[in-house]
Amino acid sequence: MASSAFARCLPRHCRRPHRVHLFNSIQHTHAFPRPRLLTTSKPVNSTVPPLPPPHASNSSSTNGLRLPLLAAALAALAAGGALWIAPRSLYTESLALTRHGEKGGKKDDMLSLFSKHSNKGREEHEINSVPAQRPRFKRSEISTHTSKAAGGIWIIHNNGVYDITDFVDVHPGGERILLAAGRSIDPFWSVFTIHQTPETKELLEQYRIGDVEPPRDAIEAAENAAAEERDRDALKDLFKFDPKRDPELITHAAYPCNAEAPARALVDAPITPTEKFFVRNHLPVPDIDTTTYRLAVQGPGIPDGVALSLEDLKKLPKKTVTVTLQCAGNRRKDMHDVKPTKGLQWSQGAISTATWGGVLLRDVLKQAGYNTPPSTTTTLPDDDQAISHVQFHGTEGYGASIPFHKAISAQGDVLLAYEMNGEPLPADHGAPIRVVVPGYVAARSVKWVDRITLSDEESWSHWQRKDYKGFSPSTEMPCEEDYENAKSIQELPVQSAVLLPAKGQNVTLTEQGEMVCKGYAVSGGGREVVRVDVSADGGRTWTTATLKPAATDARPGRQWAWSHWDAKIPVSSTIKGKEVEIVCKAVDDSYNSQPEKMEGIWNMRGVLSTAWHRVTVKVAGAEGEGKEVEGR
Repeated sequence: MASSAFARCLPRHCRRPHRVHLFNSIQHTHAFPRPRLLTTSKPVNSTVPPLPPPHASNSSSTNGLRLPLLAAALAALAAGGALWIAPRSLYTESLALTRHGEKGGKKDDMLSLFSKHSNKGREEHEINSVPAQRPRFKRSEISTHTSKAAGGIWIIHNNGVYDITDFVDVHPGGERILLAAGRSIDPFWSVFTIHQTPETKELLEQYRIGDVEPPRDAIEAAENAAAEERDRDALKDLFKFDPKRDPELITHAAYPCNAEAPARALVDAPITPTEKFFVRNHLPVPDIDTTTYRLAVQGPGIPDGVALSLEDLKKLPKKTVTVTLQCAGNRRKDMHDVKPTKGLQWSQGAISTATWGGVLLRDVLKQAGYNTPPSTTTTLPDDDQAISHVQFHGTEGYGASIPFHKAISAQGDVLLAYEMNGEPLPADHGAPIRVVVPGYVAARSVKWVDRITLSDEESWSHWQRKDYKGFSPSTEMPCEEDYENAKSIQELPVQSAVLLPAKGQNVTLTEQGEMVCKGYAVSGGGREVVRVDVSADGGRTWTTATLKPAATDARPGRQWAWSHWDAKIPVSSTIKGKEVEIVCKAVDDSYNSQPEKMEGIWNMRGVLSTAWHRVTVKVAGAEGEGKEVEGR
């Protein structure tokens, strides 16, 4: 990246203030203090007290904390989820930086660029270097540095003091990092363990301004340690409503839970068992009382104060749709192995298929008072042109939006689901109500939805505006301007993956000298997968797989679910005992096909990782059925 391109990421005056929408009636948040903002185009409610200093007495708190982090997180929810303690903002996927240069050669990395272009003129230094004399700061002084107006935003890591005022502006998680302002960030990292990487610590070291003054005595040291332990316990307490999960799920992060489905669960049946459906949580699972639950619906053409109960929704005509949901980061690890990316290292299991039961969004909007067009209409009436997006807000603080034409279309099949595979929707998957947007990235299928808004603009949620967007392979570290100009991911491109055999498996050929392979294929936008090609020699020769659609009755343009595929590939007996590369690629009914290599679609966030899926296995022999063992 050119230095000038990187430099524009840093100064605040080069960008518009970050916009934050405030909502005054968020369930369960009225009693909590609100974290401060750096700069917003709309002021935070001044009647809400700021965060108390971290060193304040804890004697008045029932859980030993003057500032329960849960309170801070829920208070931020009142800003439309824009400031809540988003797991991404505390993950290395937000912080880890990709180095430039060839392996083994001299590298000019992003950390160097941070040092060169920091507007505080910090000098480059090695992470382990210790100056002869470094300033020391008392914890009481550090605790006052919680905003730019207070002289900068400081945090503690181990015995170091760091001024991260500038970094907040380029931090992909934005101001969420302010929850650690004036205090130690170590309790956060001990819970959100994905931070514990050399890249994260090396980046933080660029902002070091000194050391913490050692405690006066053992008593003060014990008090400091106890304060950090209380913060750590409070963080874990955020997740007290998370359910128990199937042990076969492959967990990439425990807090919040992010776990992919095991290969066996994906390949055994067209419908993924509910307990093995992949879990992608951005925030803690909320506790929602279904008897008092209300879904607010608002926007042009809808009367004020519309709020529908779960029973109100269930009175509407029920619709059942089989839909595959796929995370934008599915197969990120494949891309990361080519060139490092930032994010959870999903293999091919961040995808699952379920039969969802609920009510159509268009019917809910009509029930709320909006004049929905007839089901036969394919264009919007003139008075609807001002509405271009439908925003969804989740109880826990997540938010997203989809185009209005998708939401209102009778052929779009956008669902507010209260059932999953014939049973009540479980907590991990959005109970009591979640959005299911067929053919779109799963990030738009908001869980625990409590508010729907018709609007002329996209959701202002971080996950709509500052995440789930693709960039050029040359964009190593997107700036705010890059995010503003990039289109949000909605429909997904065509995708396929090999599930069996697993990577590194010893494979036994059939008596006919064939290798048995199985997997899935899916495309976005309702497009049907019409062919999957499979190779056992790295793509030199191909075998056409047999397709088994999960939804055999789907209409053209409404193929919302994947197809399973299987293939028996003839293999030469001369390769026994040798490694072979299995490759698969899918083609949809618009003749879109997967790209051959990751290099051309690489992006630093590792989204839309759809190049040919490659699995290297070893051929063990030529007797008996191909042995199938479960893999990642």
